[in-house]
Amino acid sequence: MGAFEYLSVLISIVLGLGITHVLLGFGQWLERRDRFRPYGPALAWASFVLLLHIQTWWTMFGYQGHASWNFLQFAVVLLQPIVLFLLALVVLPSGDAPDPDLEANFHRQRPWLFGLLIALLAVSVLKDLVRDGDLPDGLNLAFHGVFLGIAVAGSSLKRDAPHRVLAYSALGILLVYIVVLFFEL
Repeated sequence: MGAFEYLSVLISIVLGLGITHVLLGFGQWLERRDRFRPYGPALAWASFVLLLHIQTWWTMFGYQGHASWNFLQFAVVLLQPIVLFLLALVVLPSGDAPDPDLEANFHRQRPWLFGLLIALLAVSVLKDLVRDGDLPDGLNLAFHGVFLGIAVAGSSLKRDAPHRVLAYSALGILLVYIVVLFFEL
């Protein structure tokens, strides 16, 4: 087993925990749909977080050619799945919530959701700096800027209508980001 395979095990475990948490949230929403009133922005952000987990796991394969690892590089690379896991925790209410309300949970968790998204974007850029010594390429960095703008707007806006636009836009932009930059390994 090479260094990449060894290190990718822990990264995959953390990503798997985040994916599991989001899927459990969706499952609990379906199971208790008579008490869970649908709230589009919450479901769109949960889909966004799930897709980010999958995209992150997909792109981690690109690190297989990185032959020499040090602890700082690994820690920063691992930090991305850790922040994603924290996003998974706040994006949907937990199963033990007495009266799960997707809209109330979204607005209660909104500062954390968008704060963690900003942290994730910073870690993503830092990961490239620490691992490769360079910023992400221009198009990738431009998408980071767009997501940063969405996160900053989301953290400051409180009304429902802008959150619907932000959530659905972010999900659509993430799909474009994946198709344009990460469609193939």
